Amino acid sequence: MLFCSQAFLIFFAVVFAAYWASPSNRLRSGILLCASFTFYASWNKWLALVVGVSTALDYALALGMERSPSDRRRIAFLAVSLSANLGLLTYFKYANFFLDSLEGLLHSMGVHAGMPTLKVIIPIGISFYTFEAISYTIDVYRRRIRAERNLLHFLLFITFFPHLVAGPIVRARDFLPQIARPKRWDWARMHLGVQYFLIGLFKKLAIADRMAAFSDPVFAQPESYGSYAAWVATLAYAIQIYCDFSGYTDMAIGCAHMLGYKLSPNFNLPYCARNVSEFWRRWHISLSTWLRDYLFIPLGGSRQGAWRTSLNLMITMTLGGLWHGASWTMIVWGVLHGALLVAHRCLRAALARATGLDNLLRSQGGTLVRILVTFACVCVGWVFFRATSFAAALAMLSRLAIPHDGLGLPVSTVSFWATLFLGASCQFLSDRGLWTRLVARLPEPVLGFTYATAFSLALILATEASQPFVYFQF
Repeated sequence: MLFCSQAFLIFFAVVFAAYWASPSNRLRSGILLCASFTFYASWNKWLALVVGVSTALDYALALGMERSPSDRRRIAFLAVSLSANLGLLTYFKYANFFLDSLEGLLHSMGVHAGMPTLKVIIPIGISFYTFEAISYTIDVYRRRIRAERNLLHFLLFITFFPHLVAGPIVRARDFLPQIARPKRWDWARMHLGVQYFLIGLFKKLAIADRMAAFSDPVFAQPESYGSYAAWVATLAYAIQIYCDFSGYTDMAIGCAHMLGYKLSPNFNLPYCARNVSEFWRRWHISLSTWLRDYLFIPLGGSRQGAWRTSLNLMITMTLGGLWHGASWTMIVWGVLHGALLVAHRCLRAALARATGLDNLLRSQGGTLVRILVTFACVCVGWVFFRATSFAAALAMLSRLAIPHDGLGLPVSTVSFWATLFLGASCQFLSDRGLWTRLVARLPEPVLGFTYATAFSLALILATEASQPFVYFQF
């Protein structure tokens, strides 16, 4: 059930009514747990069972880990949990990728061996809830949190349907206390939830899905299109993936607020970032902080010299690329961002010795240049992220760098440039804090009319066939 579909709106309305009509917090938690499994089982009931079984296993292992006095046994419990979670992730998401890569490697060496193709269905959101389970067991092992005693509460932590399939990645220490906390109806929180949901709905239907009309045809056959079409498609995809993913996150946060829960924000105007390091503090925040806390820092972080820090960054971002998808283009995307982060650290060290140039880059004009350069680097990365193959990615990059003749876009680009201008203006207003101050001063009737207008425009501008959320595949 897509968040922007009629089926989900009906589903959420039923859950919402039953939830707030329930007299006790325990019953409300039970309703949310049943709703979460129903939500996932509506796609595939057997994979919902897999999620439930793996979650119950992590629950038992964490309890055993906490109660064990022996460090060796605690490590053993942690190893079983990590092996089970990563094993499921590898089997469902990466097995065929590794087999295909091995077959290609053998063929390049002159060995013709046919690898089997596993007939598996990748569970939606497996990367998200796997990382949530891993962070929980590691935190219990580190004694940063206590193991959850209530199995139903732990199941709800993993399967809570607003964040189940595309995040944000939730930490146990943030979410589990909210389950036990009594919920009371709050009109202000309800208003905030509706606001988040409408903003996300508008991003998804009115912007992201429409941008797909400019990006999809070109990325499908980049060799057939000219440079102008390639530039429009690349910029359109940058807008699409941001509005699609942040739109989903806004709707997830909104649904959670309407049910009395708080999810962490996952985006903070990433295209206003002044460097690639700042971009990753603003984009997919729950993933970047997870990679920092559970991969980069355990590898040594930035504590062991420049060379080791660079290596740790490359390993972290390469695995981050692999997390996004089982393909070599995704790995290259991760390697590219790792290289950009290393380059930024080197440049920052050089600028520390060149104070004149550093002051120039920190001026208003220099800041604008840094934002544009960062955005250009991110867009180059999006080419590998979106392309279906290396050949397609290289064809796109060649058209971006060198003028090529070819087909033009089959649709008018007037709406694209208007969307780009309005989006950039909204980003600027939000980055300066002007948007928040403006909304705070608007009378309630004006805000209500604005929300109704946004909802109506989302429905009017929606494409005939709604696109699935981009991050559902991860």
